[in-house]
Amino acid sequence: MQIRKIKNRGVLFTHSNPGWDLNVYLIIGRKYNYIIDTGLGSLSIDPIKEYIKNDNKKIIVINTHYHWDHVWGNGSLRDCIIVSHKLCREMIQSKWEEMIQKNNQYCYGEVEIYLPNLVFEKELYFAEDKIKLFHTPGHTLDSISVLDEEEEVLLVGDNVGDSMEDIIPSIYCEKDVYINTMKKYEEMDFDTCISGHNTILKKEVVRKILSMM
Repeated sequence: MQIRKIKNRGVLFTHSNPGWDLNVYLIIGRKYNYIIDTGLGSLSIDPIKEYIKNDNKKIIVINTHYHWDHVWGNGSLRDCIIVSHKLCREMIQSKWEEMIQKNNQYCYGEVEIYLPNLVFEKELYFAEDKIKLFHTPGHTLDSISVLDEEEEVLLVGDNVGDSMEDIIPSIYCEKDVYINTMKKYEEMDFDTCISGHNTILKKEVVRKILSMM
């Protein structure tokens, strides 16, 4: 597990699997600590718990979309508020068994289904910490993004591909929907982009993607 500090209050936890990396992100806010995605199970979450063990603030967990590599650690955070898009909760519930059967070799520690317990459809804002959650369909229909307005860091889930060679992700929606999400990103104030699997990127990645569509 690689742990990197991002600006003043972000921490990126990267777990390397053969051929691909997986990012889980922590924002240390004033009122809450925020964990964006929960990885492959309890062992994805343990280093984050250790990192903030002396911090008594409540934790807000955010699932960027329903895919297995972003939600399998939810059960380790069942005492927390877990936020997602409304569709994400529905899709975790309906596709859980299929995801386990197809990908069980990637389970990392204990994996237990635990559904988001706070859902939204368009936007959710944590004003004290200047954290904005908003619906950004593209990679999946339920995808959301997280903007740390204070730090100008945008977390895009898997709306950016896994590497610079594959910068456009698999898209499970209409192409125009994905393009509209990229255009929404382009209008936002941020300079650092964190995705689910890629390296740390700059805002220029959005323009690069749009130029390739």
